[in-house]
Amino acid sequence: MAARTLPLLALTAEAFAPFGDVIQTAGAHHFPINDGQVQRFHDLARVDALEAGGRPGISLFVAQPCALPLRLRLLERHPLASQAFIPLHREPYLVIVSPADTDPAAENIRAFVTDGRQGVNYRRGVWHHPLVALGGESTFAVIDRIGAGPNCDLFPLDALGPLQVDR
Repeated sequence: MAARTLPLLALTAEAFAPFGDVIQTAGAHHFPINDGQVQRFHDLARVDALEAGGRPGISLFVAQPCALPLRLRLLERHPLASQAFIPLHREPYLVIVSPADTDPAAENIRAFVTDGRQGVNYRRGVWHHPLVALGGESTFAVIDRIGAGPNCDLFPLDALGPLQVDR
């Protein structure tokens, strides 16, 4: 069976809204601080990490680059909290998502490519693919829930038939 190739969409706030927030300075509310030496881009994403006694945590993830085409094998979701990824390099990466309210179906999965400066904040429960760095090794600041309890569900994609992303 031939793999179904998901089209790569440009990551925009409007297109990504059903899945969470795009973290970017373009068009964001900002104001000067520190005697005008710094522009604060304010409140770019809603951190939701307090379920079941958790707390927000900041981690660094270092992702190795993937080659395209890439066969998609699984999606994950975090039912207790949002999860934000903010790239610290200017390398594009892929954001692959499916709505939170149902198990993933091939027709509901979307694949976005970032411009390398955009971050994402997945809403609580949104299905998403693990990090897919492109080009080179990439480091991300990650803001998510730290705490006890199961906060990662996995959904193998094999039952949906072969899915891949390509340029």
